[in-house]
Amino acid sequence: MEAQIIETLNITHKVGWLPWAVQYFFLIGICYCSFLLSLPGVVFKKPQWKVASNYALIVMLTCGLIAPVALLADLHQPGRFMNFYLHFQKTSWMSWGSIFLVFYVAWMVIYGFLALQPLLKESAAANHRYAKLAAWVTLKKQPKATWLKVAALFAFIGAMLVMVYTGMEVAVIKSRPMWNNFAVPVQFVLTAMAGAAGAALILNFFTANRGDKAVMNPLVKVIFWAQLAMVVVGGIWLLLGFSGLSPKIAQAMSLITFINHWELFTIVGVLIVFATLLMAWRFPGNGLLLGLLTVITVWMFRWTVFMGGQEIPKTGAGSYSYTLPWGPDGLLGIVGTLGLCVFVYIVLTSLVPLRQLELEEN
Repeated sequence: MEAQIIETLNITHKVGWLPWAVQYFFLIGICYCSFLLSLPGVVFKKPQWKVASNYALIVMLTCGLIAPVALLADLHQPGRFMNFYLHFQKTSWMSWGSIFLVFYVAWMVIYGFLALQPLLKESAAANHRYAKLAAWVTLKKQPKATWLKVAALFAFIGAMLVMVYTGMEVAVIKSRPMWNNFAVPVQFVLTAMAGAAGAALILNFFTANRGDKAVMNPLVKVIFWAQLAMVVVGGIWLLLGFSGLSPKIAQAMSLITFINHWELFTIVGVLIVFATLLMAWRFPGNGLLLGLLTVITVWMFRWTVFMGGQEIPKTGAGSYSYTLPWGPDGLLGIVGTLGLCVFVYIVLTSLVPLRQLELEEN
């Protein structure tokens, strides 16, 4: 009996992680880095960071409250999130992440609530339409500094855990060489730090402190050094790949051509990174443009890693083509997430008007 040979050239698979995942990793990264940027002024009371840390505090709460929503949307139904607890897997970074994320978000909210108490008290005494609501969420007795430091400590532990898990749950996937290397977790942290400072600069643009170098300088320095570190890590990644010192990275580089429009994403991304470096170094006064470019870089990096990475085939020839749909799992979901962030921002700045963040500098 003659044997039959069947050759499979390519099997097309739908992407597993939708744009909701991009939104989640984008928002949670900016959240935990904004928390870190809030510490110098809020906890350690460094004068040069006082206003900038207040901005970071607002960004932290805005992104931190919406990031879990994006994650739940990517899982499609809350029941799937519950399975992480009902069927915990100690070897799964996602299972550990379900614990780390809840721990961090809970302490982040407590820390943010305590940190905002002095501002809420001022807001309650002010003459504006939301003063009564601000009074309702203001503690009768202002919390002791020790309480804030304890909350900050636990939030810091949670932030570090989330930082590690969000990088490792991507980097451990051995079937995707583009993800399975040291650079991905490191670049996640560096881009998120730059994005957190960029988001704070955008917020600064809408206040009377716009253009104030004393307020902007700490944030601009964070962007400069974070972007410079990104370039260095990227250079090391390329060197290891081209030289063949890391076969895994060399394989990843050989597969990048499978990503649709990879040349465009690469050119635009590199240009934006060097543009932000140049602006932070030579033209630091244009905070809005610098902040926007930095935040765009952060989002583009995550889109390229997640959606572009899933276009690279695990087996066979060809690529898994992905087209952004218009509905909830595509463009509408991205816009909706942004809309939720704007809503939370409006609520926070209604309770604590931006002008009070400015007064904290004096």
